[in-house]
Amino acid sequence: MTSIIHAIESLSIWVGRAFGWCILILTFSVSYEVFVRYVLNAPTVWAFDMMVQMYGALFLMAGPYALAQDAHVRGDVLYRFLPVKWQARIDFTLYILFFFPGMLALFWFGAEIASDSWRYQEVSWNSPARIQIYFFKTLIPLAGFLLILQGIAETMRCWKAMRTGQWLERLEDVRETEDSLIGKSTPVQDNK
Repeated sequence: MTSIIHAIESLSIWVGRAFGWCILILTFSVSYEVFVRYVLNAPTVWAFDMMVQMYGALFLMAGPYALAQDAHVRGDVLYRFLPVKWQARIDFTLYILFFFPGMLALFWFGAEIASDSWRYQEVSWNSPARIQIYFFKTLIPLAGFLLILQGIAETMRCWKAMRTGQWLERLEDVRETEDSLIGKSTPVQDNK
């Protein structure tokens, strides 16, 4: 079970790292647009659409990565004081009741949206450049699928914690800035 969890987690981390490059592209495109618009007085027709697509791609594809890193926001005022087995039971129940139905809807309806977009060869109406957006809309069901996959890994992690009373350690990817600044060299722990 651990190897399956870590394999799915590795995929989510790889996808998150790959789409993290959207930040660099987004930064350069915004900087370029600001320069040509305000210094050269020659705005582009494509920059706005491209920025929206880069931000949207980053937002969609960072979801599975954040879930794999346990980085989503959690209201854990009381939760963190519970024993691990109860934390796992709560998480398991919430994944089944809320997470999976929501992600299945994202996948299902996202696939319909992407399919329609490909059929019409949809382009953006926000600018005269009329940039193709059907590639971008394909990321909606892809993000839904990857979130479902990572959700399966998370429920398996919960199942294991319900049985053992300990959370399985997550694969280390990044550390918090303050941990780096104070010189903590221990691997990131799963502090659910």
